[in-house]
Amino acid sequence: MKFHIADMTCGHCVSMVTKAILTADGDAKIQTNLTDKTLQLSTELSSAEVMEVLTEAGYPATEVKASCCNPANTCHSA
Repeated sequence: MKFHIADMTCGHCVSMVTKAILTADGDAKIQTNLTDKTLQLSTELSSAEVMEVLTEAGYPATEVKASCCNPANTCHSA
């Protein structure tokens, strides 16, 4: 799962987001990208549960949905 967290702007934010997720699922695998303000994780939590945990921690998030398209969007060319 991948999420965009607009309010994740510094190392402290990353720490707080990581702590919130690990509190809810201690086995979660977490990768953050501060430049893109994204969180990618492998967890037993549902996406709704992840968003709830992040909102409660003060970092509301939106899920980034996977796309079938490549960057040039050529998969839809006919």
